[in-house]
Amino acid sequence: MTDLLSGRLRNGTRAWHQALEGTGFATAMLAGTLPLDRYVGQLAAYRVVLSALEAELARATCPSVTSVWSPDLVKLPLLERDLRHFAATQGAIPEPGPAAEEFAEEIRCTAAAGPRELLGFLYVLEGSTLGAMFLCRYVTEAYRLTDGKGASYYGSGDRTRWAAFAERLDRALGEPAVQEKVLAAAERAYRHIALISGELSAGLGAPTPEHV
Repeated sequence: MTDLLSGRLRNGTRAWHQALEGTGFATAMLAGTLPLDRYVGQLAAYRVVLSALEAELARATCPSVTSVWSPDLVKLPLLERDLRHFAATQGAIPEPGPAAEEFAEEIRCTAAAGPRELLGFLYVLEGSTLGAMFLCRYVTEAYRLTDGKGASYYGSGDRTRWAAFAERLDRALGEPAVQEKVLAAAERAYRHIALISGELSAGLGAPTPEHV
């Protein structure tokens, strides 16, 4: 019996997930000491990434992708809402570092060469919203955010939606060779996120993982 892809992805990327929890960005957020511009900078970087990923997923015609991708997974409007809030209250939004565009470019190249691998990227980005559910209270307390303003993206996690997504993923991608490619794509996604985290962790005192 073929292993379920969601389980292979969870087990295969666990070390990356744990390593990212030890970055300067993550530890400062948990301590309530993360500078606001770093938090907003992450939102701006993820806007670049999700703009590319959601556009490619929406235009994909591969049956595996179309059977998994769903409008309820769209996060870009939430990031836009948060960034509009900070633009109005703080002024200029930090420009993302090069790591965000490098990830976006890999997304576009992957869409052309192997669109099913986009689901590995999606697994990582959608999964990150579950972790953000836990972190949301730290964000709202640290920056005194009220009524969800500035925390729409961090507050978007939903376990029911995640379970439905994982079930569709398992149904669509059962072939071991395809699963290997999607797992490799998820690992590449984590490497890109580590680079983004590295940019946002500069000067905060903890190392960012370069390899797991």
